[in-house]
Amino acid sequence: MLYTEDDKLIFRFDDHLLWIQPWGEHSLRVRATKLATMPTEDWALLKPSPTTAMIDTRDKEASITNGKIKAVVSSRGKIIIYDNKGRKLLEEYARNRRDPLDPKCSALEIEARELRPILGGDFHLTMRFESLDPKEKIFGMGQYQQPYLNLKGADLELAHRNSQASVPFAVSSLGYGFLWNNPGIGRAILGTNTMSFEAYSTKALDYWVVAGDTPAEIEEAYAKVTGYVPMMPEYGLGFWQCKLRYWNQEQLLDVAREYKRRNVPLDLIVVDFFHWKHQGEWKFDPEFWPDPDAMVRELKDMNVELMVSVWPTVENKSENFPEMLERGLLIRHDRGVRVAMQCDGDTTHFDATNPELANSVFWLDEAEPEYSIYDFDIYRYHAGSNMQIGNIYPREYARGFYEGMTGEGQTNIVNLLRCAWAGSQKYGALVWSGDIASSWSSFRNQLAAGLNMGLAGIPWWTTDIGGFHGGNPDDPAFRELFTRWFQWGTFCPVMRLHGDREPKPVDQPTASGSNNEIWSYGEEVYEICKKYIGFREQLRPYARGLMKEAHEKGTPVMRTLFYEFPDDKRAWEVETEYLYGPKYLVVPVLEAGQKKITAYLPVGTSWRLWGDGIVYEGGQDVEVDCPIETMPVFVRDE
Repeated sequence: MLYTEDDKLIFRFDDHLLWIQPWGEHSLRVRATKLATMPTEDWALLKPSPTTAMIDTRDKEASITNGKIKAVVSSRGKIIIYDNKGRKLLEEYARNRRDPLDPKCSALEIEARELRPILGGDFHLTMRFESLDPKEKIFGMGQYQQPYLNLKGADLELAHRNSQASVPFAVSSLGYGFLWNNPGIGRAILGTNTMSFEAYSTKALDYWVVAGDTPAEIEEAYAKVTGYVPMMPEYGLGFWQCKLRYWNQEQLLDVAREYKRRNVPLDLIVVDFFHWKHQGEWKFDPEFWPDPDAMVRELKDMNVELMVSVWPTVENKSENFPEMLERGLLIRHDRGVRVAMQCDGDTTHFDATNPELANSVFWLDEAEPEYSIYDFDIYRYHAGSNMQIGNIYPREYARGFYEGMTGEGQTNIVNLLRCAWAGSQKYGALVWSGDIASSWSSFRNQLAAGLNMGLAGIPWWTTDIGGFHGGNPDDPAFRELFTRWFQWGTFCPVMRLHGDREPKPVDQPTASGSNNEIWSYGEEVYEICKKYIGFREQLRPYARGLMKEAHEKGTPVMRTLFYEFPDDKRAWEVETEYLYGPKYLVVPVLEAGQKKITAYLPVGTSWRLWGDGIVYEGGQDVEVDCPIETMPVFVRDE
């Protein structure tokens, strides 16, 4: 049965209920369930401005049209989505005998929208689409540790892990954007025969699809319905210093003072983990941090901001554990003792889904007003965990802290997070790519991760320059990798040096990692790093403009070539170079020992090699030198 109600096109057959309705310009939201009523959660989606959709119901099919997008629903409930030129964007993959007149009628009995009941009242959901074009290219979907920018053919886990962030919004070369608006753990297979999305436990199917003539139009439409990133504060535009870890107040101040003495610009320094006595006590351990107020004042006198690491873990030795347990502010466990993780103590996590936690004073009372920048260490969760965590998503941590701190009079919050989900950008989420290896292959992965995160709607993104795990500053091989990573990091949305370096000091409490300041790598590397920090300062007004564009339009800071040049077919193929905003074409050096590199220059403009002024016409491959002191960057002709 097909009918209309308010602005919705509705299909019902037996226990299957389907809604299709306009949700922003040129877009539709599709929901389905086998419950008696449709669930009300909007998840990542905000309430859109009203749009006028045209709904046409007939005996054998119905359609709903909203600007450039149109969905046609058959009498048996099969959906096909078109753009305003009549081109097919998405078609459900169904192989059954429900409609004998369907040319894809089949005895296979495979459902497009499969809601299989599971114990507890939820469904195991599988949504299947035809793969309309094996040459389709799909981008976005978040951050995965693999080198592929084009995700067509990829099998992706929809779950968060340390260094993996599932943000299930995809941009297609066919001219559509697709949000899997379901925060449950699952799987996406973007195959060449079929595409499918799974949620292992959910109450309803929910996705949002938009049609657009360019990737920019699609990206901006997505930002309108999921929210805009705040304006990046000024301290986010320069260089950030971090290591694992500065273990006391004087060590951290000595590093900041040395940058000042060397006249090297420094915007921010990080107090990383275990500056507390016990996890769950959101304050400095006075034994090692005797006067945080004085520390902050001295840093501010040097124009250096302080970032403080915050963990969601609560140790059973914490002074807050008994009261948090009594008030139900900790996650539940379905078996065994109340331990979710062992890391320098037996710990569990606070329950970010509990509304009372957002108003709790456990950490807000201890956080001095100056400490307005936070590093959230969010740990993974996955199917099979013994934690009863329900729908806990990293964006909830960010939201709870962001709203709590702004409620305390805080502004310009930056939440440095391991993970994010669709919509996290509006809570000031700056995602970094987690605890990654210090290797060339890992370096290569971060390029794909950063570009796809931008296309997934997360403009603020960064990485541990040099990688996290290992790397000895005295090793010539690592110095080369570090230098190339540092050069590339200059042209990331945020430029942040971090890592757990070797050899480990033995005279400091809790693992601290070896030295990781730019002068730790020898004089040659130091001079290169100093030069590139200078470039970052030179680009500060430009970077500020990029952050303003991200704030106002949802535009990625790091951009694939096709984002700026969608009519250039080669631009859709290039995966090892990108644009920092519209002007600078960045060619990272991704292999050891490389002295020359070939770059493709998009058609339609000329390009000047930064540093020597040579001008090249677009639409060609050029080979340029890349000695260790230089990473090629081309400047677009204005």
